Amino acid sequence: MLRQEISQGLTAALKAQDKRRTSTLRLIMAAIKDRDIANRAAGKDAVGDEELLGILGKMVKQREESARIYEENNRLELAENEREEIRIISEFLPKQMSDDEVKAACEQVIAETDAQGLRDMGKCMAALKERYAGQMDFSKANGVIKSLLQ
Repeated sequence: MLRQEISQGLTAALKAQDKRRTSTLRLIMAAIKDRDIANRAAGKDAVGDEELLGILGKMVKQREESARIYEENNRLELAENEREEIRIISEFLPKQMSDDEVKAACEQVIAETDAQGLRDMGKCMAALKERYAGQMDFSKANGVIKSLLQ
């Protein structure tokens, strides 16, 4: 379903002659096709929505890092290009959870899994990744879980 939305977005961008949007959506489609090929070689199914959210999240993180490096090197026009790509990619991601929502979700998972200490951290993180793929920054959640379990 998400793949179809991206494809329709690409068609609309081509018709509107929006060069930035077209190139960004083509990059997304290429990343999806690469993952499909890798999955096929490994005997897996084509990329599903959950895996697609992971791909998009990774693309956003890559662009954030690039934009930061460009800004540090005073290449503001390149940083702005990266930020524009982030905005386009983010349109296909679910709304990100706030810090308070992340903390509440972490507390809920700890209670549900009956986690007692740091040794149960993997169980908690697995539950969070299963429920909140694409909605949560798991590096933040990792820190929250660690502080709550100590």
